[in-house]
Amino acid sequence: MEQERIRCKKLLDRVMTSDEAALLIKDGMNVGTSGFTPCGYPKAVPLALARQAKEGRKVQINLMTGASVGVELDGELTEAGVIAKRLPYQTNKSIRSAINDGRVDYIDQHLSHTPQFVRYGFQGNLDVALVEACAITEDGNIVPTTSVGNSPTFVQEADIVIVEVNTSQPLKLEGMHDIYIPQDPPNREPIPIVKPGDRIGTTYIPCDPEKIKAIVITDITDKVRPLAPLDDVSRQMASNLIEFLKSEVKVGRLPENLLPLQSGVGNVANAVLAGLLESDFENLTFYSEVIQDAAFDMIDTGKFAVCSGTSLTPSEEGLKRFKDKIDFYSKKIILRPQEISNNPEVARRLGVISMNTAIEVDIYGHANSTHIMGTKMMNGIGGSGDFTRNAYLSIFLTQSTAKNDDISCVVPMVSHVDHTEHDISVIVTEQGVADLRNKSARERAVEIINNCAHPDYKPMLQEYYDEALKKTKNDHTPHLIGYSHEMHKRFLETGSMKVK
Repeated sequence: MEQERIRCKKLLDRVMTSDEAALLIKDGMNVGTSGFTPCGYPKAVPLALARQAKEGRKVQINLMTGASVGVELDGELTEAGVIAKRLPYQTNKSIRSAINDGRVDYIDQHLSHTPQFVRYGFQGNLDVALVEACAITEDGNIVPTTSVGNSPTFVQEADIVIVEVNTSQPLKLEGMHDIYIPQDPPNREPIPIVKPGDRIGTTYIPCDPEKIKAIVITDITDKVRPLAPLDDVSRQMASNLIEFLKSEVKVGRLPENLLPLQSGVGNVANAVLAGLLESDFENLTFYSEVIQDAAFDMIDTGKFAVCSGTSLTPSEEGLKRFKDKIDFYSKKIILRPQEISNNPEVARRLGVISMNTAIEVDIYGHANSTHIMGTKMMNGIGGSGDFTRNAYLSIFLTQSTAKNDDISCVVPMVSHVDHTEHDISVIVTEQGVADLRNKSARERAVEIINNCAHPDYKPMLQEYYDEALKKTKNDHTPHLIGYSHEMHKRFLETGSMKVK
């Protein structure tokens, strides 16, 4: 088994225990790891490092990943006090708490930016790349597992490389990856992708075998997340979106098979793809970052001709299904570095239809994807900004209310702006669709209040807008800056925006 996975014979003497490999990671180091929402991340070495820290070893690191990773990395290292700084995206409860109480510094970063910022030197010297692999080739190159993320740049830029060869990951993953690292300015050339299925790189991460200082054999599986069952609200949002897309086809603004689709991560995104599965659309293409269960359904039924991303993000059931049918899925799925999957140049060239979720939107079309009440970090901006600004159509979905209808997700002014009204084409809730194209600020407010707000909150939002018009004498973007509004006041006092 070892020689089947480690084909570069001179590297066999670098196989060691996870505890021995963890000692290569020193206090104060910058460490970049594989992993993306949360698949293909290293597990054995982080667990060993956490154990050593809990036993008294002094070690704190600045941790960079592709996106979110599993509990063995973010959770255990946080609880052991190992992480000093974290970027660019996370979803783990332990590290979120540490970020929001000041124990961990966090940089919320566009996912396409991280690898080039590493190469530019903006993030400091990268001391260690710690990556999961299903195999190491005869020449010492690294075959990734269920995600690519930032691993290619981390391996290229790090002083040393530690590889976890994971025997629970199927060898048949080899061949699914398309690894391409752009040159940096002033030598950068166009990325030669003109169709979602184009392959432009290698099936492995190039690596000088002399950089590999440790290889750890492990069989710890990805701790993938369950997907919630589709609920009526998610189904209605998906239905509203699909009706909108049909209308765009009817008037000639989209072809019958649409344009390449991008969908964010999570239950709403999965519901949107499930809705497309039941629609009349055929021969679709997917150019996105994550590939969830509903994407497998789309491939199974022939709805997706090609599916390009940087990571598999299935449920436990979806991961088993993927492994059982890997020969079939490997013909349809391409896994790329996130710098390519999320690349603004490629998104604009392909004319991607981006579909992402927001925590809240306001009546002028700004979206908050990251913060609760403006100060508490939830997860991060992820790849939504990479696509939103550059999409043919940029669509945001959110429920109209949260917390059992106690809070409106359509508000007068978002508490934190991640995506401005300049970048958002369409907002969808279970109540309806607001098409913001070719509309002024005041026209957008009317469209969003009328079509997207929950009936319980429409009167309050309309009252805010009318009062703002009056007080500002019809300013371009009427707001009650400096005025206390009943909707906000009620929430701050009672935790609910509803009239009791």
